[in-house]
Amino acid sequence: MRATELDFCKRLAKGLAAQFGKNCEIVVHDLRSKTAEHSVVAIENGHVSGRKVGDGPSQVVLEAMKGPAGRLDDRYSYLTRTADGKVLKSSTIYLRDTKGNVTGIFSINYDITMLLAMEESLHTLTDTGESDKPPRQITGNVAALLDELIDQSVRLIGKPAAVMTKEEKIRAIRFLDDSGAFLVTRSGPKVCAYFGISKYTLYNYIDEARAQE
Repeated sequence: MRATELDFCKRLAKGLAAQFGKNCEIVVHDLRSKTAEHSVVAIENGHVSGRKVGDGPSQVVLEAMKGPAGRLDDRYSYLTRTADGKVLKSSTIYLRDTKGNVTGIFSINYDITMLLAMEESLHTLTDTGESDKPPRQITGNVAALLDELIDQSVRLIGKPAAVMTKEEKIRAIRFLDDSGAFLVTRSGPKVCAYFGISKYTLYNYIDEARAQE
């Protein structure tokens, strides 16, 4: 790695670390020597992995030093783990000379350990056991509520009312019945008009839907 390249990588590392904060470790390895035991020439937020300038190569670096350069592809957004159990989201970019030989590695390691814990906690809080059901509508306008329930019934079936089969319309009507849509004044005529059915047919569909429960 030439001095100008190393200087650029150091400045880039400092900028990325400042942008993404203390959980983002940036490491620059110099691989000019095939026997390099101290490949780390620049590091920001080294506390993430516990490394410092002058430390030796990681597994990724060893692979780069050992294997054919032509077989090495940059890797983005993969998971790694530190010796003390931190989970990192990592990316590895190989730096090459004009002949394609790998001369260095630019690594990004973002500590997502706490984010994973928060994700699990948030899932526990938001999980209702009804992920397959549409969220309940909260509104002070019952007309708007009825419109929303009708829209939800159509999304449940996945096709416009005009092309629904009888069985699909019964499913939609059952959703509306279960959702309390028919408690809304004059909901029947509106539902009939939307699904293109008569009042008599609507009552039959409601009976059939309830009989299926």
